[in-house]
Amino acid sequence: MTDAGAVHVVLPGDVDDDRVPSGGNVYDRRACQGLGALGWTVRQVPLPAAWPLPGDPGGLARSLAALPDGTVVLLDGLVACAMPEVVVPEAKRLRVAVLVHLPLADETGLRPEVAAAMDAAERDTLRAAAAVIATSPHAARDLAARHGLPQVHVAPPGTDPAPPARGTDGASRLLCVAAVTPRKGHDLLVRALGALADWPWTCHCVGAYDRDPGFVAHLRGLIASLGLERRVVLTGPRSGAALAAKYGSADLLVLPSRQETFGMVVTEALARGVPVLTTTAGALPETLGRAPGGEPPGLLVPPGDPAALAGALRRWLDEPDLRRRLRTAAEERRAMLTTWETTSRLLADVLHGLVRR
Repeated sequence: MTDAGAVHVVLPGDVDDDRVPSGGNVYDRRACQGLGALGWTVRQVPLPAAWPLPGDPGGLARSLAALPDGTVVLLDGLVACAMPEVVVPEAKRLRVAVLVHLPLADETGLRPEVAAAMDAAERDTLRAAAAVIATSPHAARDLAARHGLPQVHVAPPGTDPAPPARGTDGASRLLCVAAVTPRKGHDLLVRALGALADWPWTCHCVGAYDRDPGFVAHLRGLIASLGLERRVVLTGPRSGAALAAKYGSADLLVLPSRQETFGMVVTEALARGVPVLTTTAGALPETLGRAPGGEPPGLLVPPGDPAALAGALRRWLDEPDLRRRLRTAAEERRAMLTTWETTSRLLADVLHGLVRR
């Protein structure tokens, strides 16, 4: 390992809190670890706040103002893009890279005026940054077009190797891993499952449910109204061995998102040979990909369409040959997934470019 330089990484304050797991937090932690393994001196700066609407910019302003001119800074987009009034002036003297996990205005359920203000704040921040990094080619193209950026780098999330899932009976155990928020589409999934009440299945929904209490209350009411209380289980967040056990018993991962810039749970499932039913929203078709022979390792449906979701689930439950093809493709896709080492090297290449500026 060589001394590659120093980088200050500015993160949301809950980055290490297992009670609120997210793909962005996992990515940030692994990026810091990977850059350290490549020889970078990584100084983490976690900032507690209700990002991306923190209210008080003081913590970010003080953290950046304390850094010497020319310091290389990697900013999580959830923090950076919320505060252009802080980041834009500091970007004139610091070497700033912004890592965008999800464009702020793409969160589902925002009032139009709030989404427009977030989009404008993000544009100002990203145009001032020395480098912008997205987590998928689709997201990079979207950011470049949306904000008029000349270049957006890509560093997709990695995936850890994992043993093949044993499943349950090969069909009936459905798994959804996502924070319970409108963007993830749990309401669409429950409506689809309500149309399949006569079929044998159970669905475990793993994810934090404290981010949007109103939506969670609506979802619980929907589950009750359809008589699915014993079949749709909201488990709360899981991590480590507990999350691995959920994947290990899954026959099919279902991610009915309305928007995604990558969808890390898709590759987490594929790493275990678990097929995936997801939507065509954002980068999800790219993330799902295809096996070497061209067979998709899952099914895609339009976002926001519970009838199409129900139809795909019915096919999964009713067609053994389809299940066998998808499982074979998922098993073959495992060897094609990006590693976290590759992710770290892509990030390091961007940071090296800033050092040489």
